[in-house]
Amino acid sequence: MSEFSAATYPEVFVSNTAISKAVYEAVERGELRKIGSRLYTRNLTEDPERLVLRNWYYLITSYYPDALITDRTALENKPAEDGSVFLVSDKTTEVQLPGLTLRPRQGKGAIDTGKPFIGGARLASTPRAYLENMRPSRARGGRVPRTLARAELEQRLDALLRGQGEGALNKLRDDARAIAQALALEAEYEALNDLIGAFLGTREAKTASAVGKARAAGQPYDPHRLRLFETLFGALREAIPTPRTASAAAGKAATNLAFFEAYFSNFIEGTEFSVGEAHEIVFEGAIPAERPEDAHDVLGTFRIVSDAQDMATLPASSEEFEAILRRRHATIMQARPDKNPGGYKTKVNQAGATVFVAPDLVTGILERGFEFYRALEEPFQRAVFMMIIVSEVHPFADGNGRTARIMMNAELVAAGQERIIIPTAYRTDYLGALKAFSRNGLTMPLIRMLDIAQNYTGSIDWDTFDGARAMLEATNAFADGEDAKLEYTRT
Repeated sequence: MSEFSAATYPEVFVSNTAISKAVYEAVERGELRKIGSRLYTRNLTEDPERLVLRNWYYLITSYYPDALITDRTALENKPAEDGSVFLVSDKTTEVQLPGLTLRPRQGKGAIDTGKPFIGGARLASTPRAYLENMRPSRARGGRVPRTLARAELEQRLDALLRGQGEGALNKLRDDARAIAQALALEAEYEALNDLIGAFLGTREAKTASAVGKARAAGQPYDPHRLRLFETLFGALREAIPTPRTASAAAGKAATNLAFFEAYFSNFIEGTEFSVGEAHEIVFEGAIPAERPEDAHDVLGTFRIVSDAQDMATLPASSEEFEAILRRRHATIMQARPDKNPGGYKTKVNQAGATVFVAPDLVTGILERGFEFYRALEEPFQRAVFMMIIVSEVHPFADGNGRTARIMMNAELVAAGQERIIIPTAYRTDYLGALKAFSRNGLTMPLIRMLDIAQNYTGSIDWDTFDGARAMLEATNAFADGEDAKLEYTRT
């Protein structure tokens, strides 16, 4: 025992008869601290619950040498919210530790598909975990049930299908079939088979979750985007927008504003022309031979945003919403047949690390987004929300940003309120706010950014083309690059 050194032991460890006396003496010297049943730590200050939760997987085999991690823990790969860790072991007495309860049950131990886990315990394979979680269990004494609820399993299957496709569900079903008999879980396999079949549209089965019901009905959606929509809806309901009457509602002023709206909206997406070149394209029909598609992108955008009747058209139903969305996109992208103008994407698209909604989920999430949109009352609120629906879903192979901003401004035009243009110098702020919302659900930067942009739009005198251009230049609107900033004082 004289060779015992606390420094050589893990941060948290379980004592045994071979070292119990030395551990006791180390505690007396202040080198160790007891924090649970036979449980000690070298960390003399940190909260015991945090220490245990940080090291939970190393502790299991010290109490249950034959442990197999199973049931809900085998799918969640962490302790449940009440600290429960579910195991199969010949020893069935529970162990209570700070913030953690090891809850064993009798059952078949690890089979060939059970993989070694950190700390030495075995971990039930994913197919086995799904089979075992198909067995219902009840919460008793305020503790979490041993298995996941049916709705939770459906959400996991939906995430697997969205992330890895039908092949992943088919493999899960095949692997589960291969082990079901050995585990005496044939009935659970049949239930899992029915559920997977319902998700793939090949069987009928009763579903418990919203995503499961949508899958079974052939209208799947993206639950992550739905949560983002819920967050934005709540934030917009709490925000009190400043009504701003349109400064250029008709005549030449409206035409000039529409031109610069189309110009900046395309510049954001990398369709870059000088103002003079864009003016010739829009007003003189001069399509450059070397860039006809780019020129038609600008012209198509202008045709929509300058059409007062079109821009005053708002959807009254989700079907109308999709029809308007498709029609406007088709107008923008009419010179790019390879982008399927007016047709939804067939492949997943992304911007940087942001992956947008999968093609088979587009219609479902647009419908659910529209349900939130129509519950908003203020034009600015509806404009922001409409832009985000299109931006987050990214329903088309290309042209999503331009379409999103058109749908946004249509809400404002229809209400006689000021449009929102995003000058080139404001592009970094715009894209940063979109990224902050998409990745972290931050709503205030998005709402504030669009409010500032609307206020800026109203600060420009659109009556003459040259006058508007001069004011835009004076406020640095055309400046490009990450460091570009509008030289503008908000009124």
